[in-house]
Amino acid sequence: MIGTIYNIQRFSIHDGPGIRTTIFFKGCNLRCLWCHNPESISFRKEVEIYQERCIGCGSCIRICSQDAHYIDETGTHHINRSTCDGCLKCADNCFAEALVAVGTGVSVENLMKSILTELPYYENSGGGVTFSGGECMAQVDFLREVLRVCKEQRIHTAVDTAGNVPWVSFEKIIDYTDLFLYDLKAADSTVHKRLTGSGNALIVDNLRRLCAAGKQVFVRIPYISGSNDAELVGMIHIMEGMAIDRVEIMPYHRLGESKYKSLDIGNDIKLFALPTEQEIQNAIGIIRAHGINAVKS
Repeated sequence: MIGTIYNIQRFSIHDGPGIRTTIFFKGCNLRCLWCHNPESISFRKEVEIYQERCIGCGSCIRICSQDAHYIDETGTHHINRSTCDGCLKCADNCFAEALVAVGTGVSVENLMKSILTELPYYENSGGGVTFSGGECMAQVDFLREVLRVCKEQRIHTAVDTAGNVPWVSFEKIIDYTDLFLYDLKAADSTVHKRLTGSGNALIVDNLRRLCAAGKQVFVRIPYISGSNDAELVGMIHIMEGMAIDRVEIMPYHRLGESKYKSLDIGNDIKLFALPTEQEIQNAIGIIRAHGINAVKS
């Protein structure tokens, strides 16, 4: 069984308890307007291009069987995304590292070999492995197998998800997952659809089911000033009565801006205001006032 991932982040300390390895799955079924990992959106393997590194050697043009690469009269390197088949040979042969491969197929066995190299850190810190994305649950059968083997090795597991999948997908992994990091982006379904491309009825229902099943759940709220900040009280009302261990407020940032350019993807990331520290602390205070533990992530 092969899954598609785009990054393995070691020594992570923000995606669950202890020192962790975070595995980023490629592909997402939401289109959040503020997404700072655009390379995670497509399920296809892709190539990022960084113009400032390109030396115009033409290696990519010669090796590409789809004629997807060309350099215009100004010396600017372009990729025809409609013809690129994601073979990644161009990136593999770009010694200037102007072309960067995004996405790789990996087997359960090989991914576990990588995970197990960090086993001493998990054991000494109370850490483990977190599966993120993109949306890792969009590859739920592969995810299930990796989670199952992790549990055989007594490794703590966390799944970071937006929850926009059928409940049957949760049923496949629930017994092998110790912690769910669960995104909540808006309370009103119409607002949620405007911001992410999808309503939130399924997401809210899955959150209720997870909490009712007795699973440990950390809710994560990306906080975007002038966008979903007005949804905060509504999200609190959704969570009231649920057995949620804590809420993590995640301040919006623009660190992914250059990635959009490298993938030739348009974006509205500059349209959103960066929240102030006072806004974040106020949000945390409002949540705590409703008897729910909240922290800044």
